[in-house]
Amino acid sequence: ELRKRGIYLISERQLDDHQREFARNFFFENIQPELVPVILDDNHPLPELNDASIYLAIKIVSADQVRYAMLEVPTDRISRFVSIPSRKGKRGKVMIALENMIRVCLHDVFRGIFQLDSVEAYTVKLTRDAELELGEEVTESFFERMERSLKRRRKADPVRFVYDSEMPADLRDYLARRLGLGRLDSVLPGGRYHNSKDFMGFPNLGPAYLELKPLPKIPLPAVDRFDNIFDAIAQRDVLLYYPYNSFTYVINFLRTAAIDPAVRSISLSLYRVASNSHVVDALINAVANHKDVLVVVELQARFDEEANMALSHRLQEGGVNVIFGVPGLKVHGKLISVTRQENNSLRYYTHIGTGNFNEKTAEVYTDFSLLTFNQEIGEEAFKTFEFIRYTYRRPNYKHLIVSPINSRERLLAMIDHEIDNAHKGRSCGLTFKCNNLVDQAMIDKLYEASQAGVPVRLIVRGMCSLVPGVKGVSDNIEAISIVDRYLEHPRIFMFYNAGDPQYYLSSADLMTRNIDYRVEVMCPIYDEGHKKTLQDILDIQWSDNVKARVLDATQANRLRLPRKKNAKRIRSQEAIHRYLSKGRLPRLRKLNYKPPSDG
Repeated sequence: ELRKRGIYLISERQLDDHQREFARNFFFENIQPELVPVILDDNHPLPELNDASIYLAIKIVSADQVRYAMLEVPTDRISRFVSIPSRKGKRGKVMIALENMIRVCLHDVFRGIFQLDSVEAYTVKLTRDAELELGEEVTESFFERMERSLKRRRKADPVRFVYDSEMPADLRDYLARRLGLGRLDSVLPGGRYHNSKDFMGFPNLGPAYLELKPLPKIPLPAVDRFDNIFDAIAQRDVLLYYPYNSFTYVINFLRTAAIDPAVRSISLSLYRVASNSHVVDALINAVANHKDVLVVVELQARFDEEANMALSHRLQEGGVNVIFGVPGLKVHGKLISVTRQENNSLRYYTHIGTGNFNEKTAEVYTDFSLLTFNQEIGEEAFKTFEFIRYTYRRPNYKHLIVSPINSRERLLAMIDHEIDNAHKGRSCGLTFKCNNLVDQAMIDKLYEASQAGVPVRLIVRGMCSLVPGVKGVSDNIEAISIVDRYLEHPRIFMFYNAGDPQYYLSSADLMTRNIDYRVEVMCPIYDEGHKKTLQDILDIQWSDNVKARVLDATQANRLRLPRKKNAKRIRSQEAIHRYLSKGRLPRLRKLNYKPPSDG
């Protein structure tokens, strides 16, 4: 597809003399000063290999012996993709990967040190065990244990080693032995290129029409017509859908709370935030305006531990009351609880969402936020913060479903209700949208629902251990995954409930860790207009025939293309933007909510 448009990503073997001269000049001026090759031998330990980096494993052959070396590709300091001139007399944009630029001059890296007969480089990538062993030392603070554990992670056991399949066996075996990798470890032959995430930074080349045009933010007139966002929330629940709506509505909610004289307290849970977070600025400003501010910071957010430790220091220095969650549980719920003095009583304004309070990811992740004045939900959200602070207090929940207190019980009960409706010949159905579905008990219950005749739709972006469409087991289950310009991140659970559908937004995936070992919050949607919006969005996604892939027993992940040649193409993310902007639904596939007559 790139070549059709005159864009070329080439290797060092495809350079002509003109391009090779450019590559050598670029190497000596920009790359060589950043290289730190390490000669390997059995008398010295291997260099510490960083999970985030890619390395060149190098075989050096000279007259007297074979040596091995390791070289980190400096993608943290130089762009992974380097623009070079096109071939003489040719047109087009030409890019070469940084590791291939190094290969062009690999002899020069070792020239004068060894007599070189040949030198070859192969890309490798190491992943270490990311679990943190915090221990239970009473004399140490949680901060100290976290810092010590993070240092240990850098030297943790390798759990996955991927190498260029062209690598000679002697070099592969040497590295496996030095890394302590055995026959049962995850040692995987791969291609020439690793760290595909770097393609997120691939430069925009060629004509402008190749770029995805930004979709403009969709305003919410029902909110914008109020001078104070609290008045808008009190009038009607506010449902936000990022990145179609702007995350600034949440920032405005917090900024207003920080300076509103009637606001008494703000409680908020932070899992991942942007590096220069307006959320954090608003919280510190709230303290300066004499609000009582409590922030739950999850120090064990995978790979954001160090950033969250620095964030905690900043919040504490700003006077915020910071706590570090529940021992043995990660706090993953997306909660804000604001109390406001109104007419001699304290009123709750509550945020419950599916995504992090992160301005950066809100531009590329789809997520929902509910801002509500429902006082019963507000009280239950406030009690959840009390549970986080004092885990011996187990609140009773009428509206919210909260892990690890009642999520498994309530989810299974609601699926059982659909099974019961199917047995009684009533309309029934389940539509679940999540990132991952791997919990065995949930999968077994969905199989049971299918066998009872309950039609089940699953939109699972990531891991899906359930196998749809197996005769006698999952005949009534269909599943798709959608990958497009935005990362699909929200969790929505719809239970058809004999024609009176129930909708829940959740921070939790259907994984054992989310259900049993994290603090997660599922929230019901009561506003009839918002229910319709959620159903329409689910229907649009289910009708996607451009970016949806079918999940089935073949594991082929094939695209679900239009059934007829001239059928309307529905690219759900773009269709959702049009729908939210203009209220127009495309022609959609409808699900039959009636169980089979012999159910």
